[in-house]
Amino acid sequence: MRIRLDIEKHLRADTREFHLDLQLQSDADITVLFGPSGSGKTLSLLSIAGLLTPERGLIEINGRILFDNQRRIDVATRRRRIGLVFQDYALFPHLSVAENIAYARRAGWLPHRRGAASLIGDVLDAFALGEFADSYPQQLSGGQRQRVALARALAAQPELLLLDEPFAALDAPLRARMRIELAAIRARFDIPMIVITHDPDDIAALGGNVIRMDAGRNMSD
Repeated sequence: MRIRLDIEKHLRADTREFHLDLQLQSDADITVLFGPSGSGKTLSLLSIAGLLTPERGLIEINGRILFDNQRRIDVATRRRRIGLVFQDYALFPHLSVAENIAYARRAGWLPHRRGAASLIGDVLDAFALGEFADSYPQQLSGGQRQRVALARALAAQPELLLLDEPFAALDAPLRARMRIELAAIRARFDIPMIVITHDPDDIAALGGNVIRMDAGRNMSD
């Protein structure tokens, strides 16, 4: 998958200002945005997902323009076919594991050509979550919650998966295991990913194209 990004966004809060001015291109299966906290990594993901609107620039995925301020193109979030897994997983606490995954269909993200029960069952099996289908997020471990969040994102059948610090909330042994699982998931579902991290161990485990960021810019330039 080819990703082309050239965006600019100026943010102000009280006396603080932040200027995101990022240009990158990647053809890798896994693209890693690496840098310290506050470098603009999450803002970049939100822009790609359509949850933050740049002031100017271009976002292009596989030749499909998602945002172009000059041509007044800004594809709605739900039509971008992009999955986003937040750092805190953002699971619905009042919904079971199966219901969290099924939410993708109820929200209108899934095509209707396939039965919901069949698809959800396949996803539960793929992530070894079948025995937890009726459990609620607060009853799960950190690793299990992460698998539910990944399963929900992939159930929407996205063309691209975005992961915001996917291992930050896990202890060291679980982080090591989940890195391996994430690489296996990428290969199994054949879906490109953009992963953001500030941990060099993530880079060593995931590989891919590494974009180093600081102060809202690509430091590879």
